[in-house]
Amino acid sequence: MHAPISIAALAALVTSVAAHGHLKTITSGGKAYPLIGPSWVYQPNAAGDASWRSGNQDNGFIPSDAATLASSSVGCHKLNGTDTTKGALAAKGAPVPVTAGSTLTVTWDQWPDHPGPTLDYLAKCPGACNALTNADSLQWFKIRESGLKSGTWEAAQLSKNGLTQSITIPRQIANGEYVLRHEIIALHGAGQVGGAQLYPQCVDITVSGGGSLQPAGTPGNKLYTSNDPGILINIYQTLTSYDIPGPYFPSGIANVAKKFMA
Repeated sequence: MHAPISIAALAALVTSVAAHGHLKTITSGGKAYPLIGPSWVYQPNAAGDASWRSGNQDNGFIPSDAATLASSSVGCHKLNGTDTTKGALAAKGAPVPVTAGSTLTVTWDQWPDHPGPTLDYLAKCPGACNALTNADSLQWFKIRESGLKSGTWEAAQLSKNGLTQSITIPRQIANGEYVLRHEIIALHGAGQVGGAQLYPQCVDITVSGGGSLQPAGTPGNKLYTSNDPGILINIYQTLTSYDIPGPYFPSGIANVAKKFMA
């Protein structure tokens, strides 16, 4: 008979299986909020936090083949380790309070040397975000993106910045609860169809002090296609620019150039 494995040992296993990481904190208004990440599955009765309940205990990714990109998992990661087509469960806890126009930060626990862009989206919840089952009904609009600048991929820059990404919440968006979708797309295998790897991480926030803007969005299963120039790309060739994938910024939200010179 095998000896039982402790919760602590199982949780440690999450970070040792592979080098890919998860969000460990979100900081807003000078306060850091811990995120349980994939360890929730080992502590199902733990007090809820603002992070979505994904099944990436294997430190896995969402592949970029056409079938998977049209599935529920693109929104907030997969539900379990063996099926990449079903989406993660909504957070159980209260959303993180954020003031419109302020800059929050998210911090990963680790990230390997995988080049690629980072992107951030918001989706407004119809009421309380933790009342949702999954992300299927959410409409995502982009609020930040960064790809390749002066020969450095943003994922590498994130590592240089202590695994922390700064995200400014648009000043003019309406108050209410939103899901923040923070994502790294790893491109080291993107030279073939399905080779790009998506690492979306979702956290609930509640915005105050905002305006009246309610941007239209895009469902998670329509954010990308397998042949998008920023998804299917050989990054080992000489690049003069990189087309960051996903929809353009909505009207009323400051745009950032989609092409970044190498």
